Amino acid sequence: VSMPSVMTIGDYAFSSCDALTSVSMPSVTTIGDYAFGYCSALTSVEMPKVTTIGDYAFHWCSALTSVEMPEVTTIGDEAFYRCYALTSVSMPSVTTIGEEAFGYCSALTSVEMPKVTTIGGYVFYDCSALTSLDIPASVTMIGNNAFDECSSLTAVYCHWDEPLEC
Repeated sequence: VSMPSVMTIGDYAFSSCDALTSVSMPSVTTIGDYAFGYCSALTSVEMPKVTTIGDYAFHWCSALTSVEMPEVTTIGDEAFYRCYALTSVSMPSVTTIGEEAFGYCSALTSVEMPKVTTIGGYVFYDCSALTSLDIPASVTMIGNNAFDECSSLTAVYCHWDEPLEC
């Protein structure tokens, strides 16, 4: 699917499109809830101007391997939940990551989030390939069990001047 002039993808727009393999949306700024949920063959997503990703937007996109989100500031709850093939995520502008956004992304090894302020609960739940994580000084809240079941996580680098209040 190529959408050169579309600005918004509505809720459930492409949900359960099992044969959809790639999406190019150079002008889209908002992706609605479940917009690409359950697109099990989706491997490639181009979204250079997206700023908001809704809840469950790429839920169960089990073939999706990497995501670059240069302008995204908000990622909704379970947005990439159970994207089993997802190995890397680049989100240089993200400030808020919703609950369970990357839950069960068992192949995830690389996460870039230099401006994040809020990390929701269970965000990286069962990301068993994740070995290290860099938490910037901008983080003011980490939700419950954010790194639960990350069995390979051996290093977490926090850049706060003072630890967060628990």
